[in-house]
Amino acid sequence: MKIAVIGATGMVGSRVVAEAVRRGHDVIAVFRSDISSTPEGTRAVQGDATDRDLMDDLLSEVDAVVAATRPRPGEEATVRPTKTMLDAALATRTRILVVGGAAPLRSPGEGLVLDDSRYVPTDIRPIAAASVRQFEVCRSHAADWVYLSPPALLEPGERTGSYRRGQDELLIDPSGASRISAEDLAVAVLDELTTPSADRHFTVAY
Repeated sequence: MKIAVIGATGMVGSRVVAEAVRRGHDVIAVFRSDISSTPEGTRAVQGDATDRDLMDDLLSEVDAVVAATRPRPGEEATVRPTKTMLDAALATRTRILVVGGAAPLRSPGEGLVLDDSRYVPTDIRPIAAASVRQFEVCRSHAADWVYLSPPALLEPGERTGSYRRGQDELLIDPSGASRISAEDLAVAVLDELTTPSADRHFTVAY
């Protein structure tokens, strides 16, 4: 499979690139700023997700695209990158997996995770709210998209190859924690790309 990863130098994007290469896929790694190297087996492309011509060109030559971008500080309100990637995916008839945030998930209590201070403290609410807007853009779009919400805590760690999968409710363990490593999130991304489900919105956690 040929896969484009947009946001390939970020915490999630870099792990998705590594996992895709590990599985023998052909990867185009797309990044905004300079990068010294990419894993063997990848093609590096510098560019921005808001560049529609670039997105059209790249997506026209791949089987699937992973959108693993994050808004720049101070630009949390913009949905332009997501909208541009979705428009390109629709035009090229390419399946797009958007790695978003946990905020659009239903809380184990009531309402959205966005409004649950156990998982979204005040200081990260702007970026959490951005993921809700991002999800709404996906829901209203005609592209062939799937939205992956990570658990409340996502950080670098170990690749175990194991995870639980859910739909639109935050997954927690018996202690109330909701977490996964970025490495195992990447495993879930590649599992979904290679064996697509019927879900439009799903989540994973330990």
